[in-house]
Amino acid sequence: MKILVMNCGSSSLKYQLLDMENNKVLAKGLAERIGISDSLLTHQAEGKEKVKIQRDMKITEAIQLVWKFSG
Repeated sequence: MKILVMNCGSSSLKYQLLDMENNKVLAKGLAERIGISDSLLTHQAEGKEKVKIQRDMKITEAIQLVWKFSG
């Protein structure tokens, strides 16, 4: 079973994708400066290169990107 855990603040979003069967973190990330210019989303999946996206974004777009990366 995979679980996506998110912690949303006023201008940030932290998340982890957990594999509960194997007790592993599959991916994690942080979106900063949400709703402010030059927002930054950093995503790190297990065994893959870190992905950084920097552009203006609202919380809805940040959540959509997290969902896409966690696919």
